[in-house]
Amino acid sequence: MYRTLFPRDVFAELDRLQRDMTSVFDGSPSIRGIGRGGYPALNVGSTENSFEVYAFAPGLDPAAIEVNLDRGVLTIDGERKAEALPASAETKRTVHLEERFAGRFRRVVSLPEDIDPNAVSADYKDGVLHVSVKRRAAAQPRRIAVN
Repeated sequence: MYRTLFPRDVFAELDRLQRDMTSVFDGSPSIRGIGRGGYPALNVGSTENSFEVYAFAPGLDPAAIEVNLDRGVLTIDGERKAEALPASAETKRTVHLEERFAGRFRRVVSLPEDIDPNAVSADYKDGVLHVSVKRRAAAQPRRIAVN
């Protein structure tokens, strides 16, 4: 038999190449944080009383997550350990696809100036880290009575 110069499914390879190239150029930074595609995935929003960050990081030990707030910048650091597929001493393990992230991670979010750095809470439940930063009372909207 002869070997071919191209893979069996050229269109699948072109599709993979297009996805790879799109992910490289699509990760443009946004105003509030680093671009899309980082780990953990983030949802960032605000209410009139607080600023909310949700980090989706299932399977982590809460002790492996570090949350810091310094001069209006929220940093989420941590590490996810790699879990190898089981293999016995007689068999050789070949990985064909590995999509689960493993290793150190860091996400940084710039917070607005009206936050209260002394009123921060962080909870990790069901694989979701929820960080809530309260706004200063003076910065919240209020109705002023006219006499």
